[in-house]
Amino acid sequence: MRVLVTGAGGQLGREVVAELARRAAARRRGPALEVVAPTRAELDVAQRSAVLAAIVTLEPDVIVHAAAFTAVDRCEQEVERALAVNALGTRHVAEAARLVGAHVCYVSTDYVFDGTKPTPYDEWDEPNPLSVYGRSKLGGERGLDPSATVVRTAWVCSAHGTNMVRTLLRLAADEGELRFVDDQRGSPTVAADLAPKLVDLALERRPGVFHVTNQGETTWYGFARAVLGFLGADPGRVVPISTAELVPPRPAPRPANSVLDNAALRLAGDGLLPHWEESTRRLVAALA
Repeated sequence: MRVLVTGAGGQLGREVVAELARRAAARRRGPALEVVAPTRAELDVAQRSAVLAAIVTLEPDVIVHAAAFTAVDRCEQEVERALAVNALGTRHVAEAARLVGAHVCYVSTDYVFDGTKPTPYDEWDEPNPLSVYGRSKLGGERGLDPSATVVRTAWVCSAHGTNMVRTLLRLAADEGELRFVDDQRGSPTVAADLAPKLVDLALERRPGVFHVTNQGETTWYGFARAVLGFLGADPGRVVPISTAELVPPRPAPRPANSVLDNAALRLAGDGLLPHWEESTRRLVAALA
């Protein structure tokens, strides 16, 4: 079985590749598991000819499509790039996958919702993105075949790349107060937890939309306090503010409620990811 992972150099892509490598090494029976993991520099999904050539040549059985333009605020200024990578790029992957009979597992986002629902969003809630990023990722979802797997996740952190845990570790080394918004709610998700479930859904060729996050919810203010506490630093340094008080203001609107109900997994009797505090504590300890 050959698995192609797009965006393999990103924080989630790296964890997916590591998880597939672990499974390949542990496999004793059945077909060998081969992983092909191009970075963005090696495979630009916005280039249709490159995507078609790569996938037709490789003939993967499964494609984990993690490549994306995820700089949410930059997407507001670089609209065409966001659409070319996230929406059209996914269409290119889907087109090539049809030619070779590959199953596509696409990584999407909580930003497809507007955040106005007072309770967590389940997989059957109607998307209504506020930002260019959210609109482009929803465009990617809509470019897939019904048999594809769509995994929506949120607030992803890992040992790699740019994310809030790594940012907080850097900020904690300085003195003074840290201002974080207390009116945006979500479920912080550790990529090392997300990757195994993502691989399960991909290899099992599970069709449809799945919300996959660590359990529990908090605000960015609550998350920052928790991370400082895990470090042994003073959580009292973190000061709550509203989104409107951010200086400078962020170009992209954020959904006030980003909490995703993992209803499809739960109702199917599939295991859910651990609580975000447990996984974030483990991540902070590894980085610190």
